[in-house]
This record gives sequence, C-alpha cells and structure tokens, in this order.
Amino acid sequence: MPEKKMSFKEKILFIINKLFFLTLGAFVAAFALECFLVPNNIIDGGIVGISMILSYITKYNLGLLIFVINIPFILLAFTKMGKYFVFQTLYAVAMLAIGINIFQAHHITDDLLLATVFGGIILGTGVGIVLKNEGSLDGTEIMSLVLSKKFGFSVGEIIMGFNVFIYFGAGLVFGWNKAMYSVLTYFIAYRVIDIVLEGLNSSKSVEVISDKAYEIGQELIDRFEISVTYLKGIGGYSKTEKTIIYCVVSRLELAKLKEVVKEFDPKAFISIVDVHEAYGSRMSKHIDKI
Repeated sequence: MPEKKMSFKEKILFIINKLFFLTLGAFVAAFALECFLVPNNIIDGGIVGISMILSYITKYNLGLLIFVINIPFILLAFTKMGKYFVFQTLYAVAMLAIGINIFQAHHITDDLLLATVFGGIILGTGVGIVLKNEGSLDGTEIMSLVLSKKFGFSVGEIIMGFNVFIYFGAGLVFGWNKAMYSVLTYFIAYRVIDIVLEGLNSSKSVEVISDKAYEIGQELIDRFEISVTYLKGIGGYSKTEKTIIYCVVSRLELAKLKEVVKEFDPKAFISIVDVHEAYGSRMSKHIDKI
C-alpha cells in the first residue's frame, strides 16, 4: 500500500486497480498453461512445475495442487515481505487456480515449438503483470530467500538448483525432449517477465567528464531539448576538480550525443548505462548543479 495519505475513495480505487491487474495477470498465465503447455506436457519451473508433474501422475486438479502447495511458501513471506504481499500473492494464486479450471477444456496447438514459444511469451506476460503489481504466482522465490540466509547461497543459485531438479523430474516423467522444451519455455518466460517489468523503451543514462562540460551541456540542451545536471568530482590521479554532465537520452539520440561531445572535446570521457524506466520532465528551463 502507498505510504501517502489517501481518502477512502482513493483507497478503494487503489485496491480495485490492484486486484484487477492481479486477476488479469493470473488469468493470462492460466491461459498459457492450459491452452499451450499442459496439453503438450511442457512444464514451467518452480511450484507450478511440480504441480504439473504431480497432476499428470495423480490426475488431481492442477489448479487445486498449485494453490495447496503454494500455501506453506506464501506463509513464509509474512516475516519477509509483509501482510500486503501475502494477501496479494494468495489472491493471485487463487485466481490462477480458478483460471486454470476455466481454460481447462481449451487446447490451441499440438506443435511443440509453437506451444513452447507462445506459451512462454504469454506465461511471462501474465507473471510479469502479477509481479509488477506486488504479487507472485510461485512460492519458490520466497523459499529461496529463507534458504539463502541459512546456507549462504544466492537466491538465484537456489532457484536454479530447484529448477534443475524439477526439469530432471520432467525428463523422467514426460521424456527428455519435453524436458528440453520446458527449459526453453522457462527462459522465454523469464525474458518476457523482464520486458513487462522494465519496459521496452530502454533509454540511456550518460555521464560525460570534460574540461568543456558547460559548453557541451548547453549544446545538449539546445539541440536535444533535454535537462542536464552538473555534478562535481575530484580526479583520482590529478586531484583537480572535475565537472561531470549527467543526462538521460533515447537510444536514437545516443549517437548524436556522442558526436556533440567529440566536437567540443575529443578527449572527453563518456560512460553509458541502460535505463529501463525514467520519470519526470524531459526539458528544464534551468541547469541543475549539485
């Protein structure tokens, strides 16, 4: 929940908006599972993957298994992430279970490659929407946070080890070809989750160190209509004061920016870093100085 004070109406609208997107994300993920992956015995990683294997072996309802197996892991999040995260995750997992039963009779393709690619893309989109709205559809990461504290491994290492075990099990149950398609689905979904969380509009943050910083900065303002910030630093070798230009530009503007810098100072140092999200006004009437 946001920390700023909200009126009762604003709180209700905030909660409705949150639940809408958690429901949407869960239903999109359920659509991917039931329409592409489950009919072709291609599994996801984590708790969902375990549930898919158990559902295939025992014939129990997949949605019910996902919900029940996730509960102990979700409860672990109380001390780690708070009650709001637990509620939102529990709600999202419940919606996933319901969505799976809604889409259960639908089967779109028998082509394993199409099922892998489109299933991974759609699944990643659904999971990304849920994560972006502070929920989760899988308790694996919560478990990994707890285990990383006890055993000293990183969260990523524990998740990877857990998934290796799951995909090995998938190979034994469904065959090794299906296990390899499952791994491919996992990596496609993983990349799509990043896109949903970070966006496609990848800008660049640029830092320029030059003796002609103010001239370069003014040219950037005039030519690109962007705001720049001047930072003060000390040269590690020369011990002299340096002025650093900081700004954010689009990928299309980056090449032109480098040309401008080289025009004024061919020896200028330029550092470029990816920025996945940037907020605020693009143009300022003044130049900030820190």
